[in-house]
Amino acid sequence: MTYPIRIAGEQVALREFAPTDVDDVLSIIGDDKVTNWLSFDSRSLAEAVTMVDGAVARAQEEPRTEYYLAVTPKREDRVVGFARIAFAGVKAGKLGYAIAAQEWGRGYATDAARCLTSYAFAELGLHRVSAAIGPSNLASIALVEKLGFQKEGVLRDHVHTNGGWRDSILYSVLEDEWRP
Repeated sequence: MTYPIRIAGEQVALREFAPTDVDDVLSIIGDDKVTNWLSFDSRSLAEAVTMVDGAVARAQEEPRTEYYLAVTPKREDRVVGFARIAFAGVKAGKLGYAIAAQEWGRGYATDAARCLTSYAFAELGLHRVSAAIGPSNLASIALVEKLGFQKEGVLRDHVHTNGGWRDSILYSVLEDEWRP
């Protein structure tokens, strides 16, 4: 049996998605200011419904293949972002995150990424967590570097988004390097 995940950070809480989160999710994944930095273009209401429904369904899978969690301000339940660890390889996971544009600059992404990376090592038993970030996403690069991720290299033409191919810079942190 799977149990709902709730991870409390200093500023945010991470929890499982619920069908009632669709409008909040649309305000994030439907915003060009946000998706400009992500690996996909802005999405419609129907695509937001599909995303939330998929996250809810995958949370029930055993074994889980990912932890795709809603990010909320610590003492509120409104969704201001998402954070995800998807299993990739042996004891490895890929980290991803996004925060609503109107919430940028509050430390929510840093806190969410720190919480989920700590969870990946302490609770999921992962050995390695990686993050692939667009070269122009200086805020996200600063975030992972602040958390101790190391640059590994460039993935050329890694994602097709915003009408063209984009490289990604690959960062990672290993279990024995992690200092939350």
